[in-house]
Amino acid sequence: MFDLSISEIAIIVIIAIVVIGPKELPRALATAGRWMAKARGVMGNFRTGFDAMVREAELQEMEKKWASENERIMLEHPTVEADEPQMEPLDDPPAADKKSDSGDQPDLPLSGDSNDSSPEKPGA
Repeated sequence: MFDLSISEIAIIVIIAIVVIGPKELPRALATAGRWMAKARGVMGNFRTGFDAMVREAELQEMEKKWASENERIMLEHPTVEADEPQMEPLDDPPAADKKSDSGDQPDLPLSGDSNDSSPEKPGA
């Protein structure tokens, strides 16, 4: 990323030890690590947002291309010719008779009827 050689890194380490001191160096490196993690997170969010914008622009371009191609195809091949028969809606179905045909079948007693003609159990 920064293209540092081994000798440049060694010089930076020696200067850090002299300026910060060996006692405070671990805490300074931890702080620098947190800053780097935050910077990477921000760069990741930026990259994700940028990629989403590029994808959206590509999709809009493709939609325009598809719309123009679809228009060209529709002009070449019209959907309904003047001499072709066109479909028309069917008539409504006839209304069902509202009379009930209860006269054809005998009425059967329901299981919970009080007019139950079954014999009672003995001893009840």
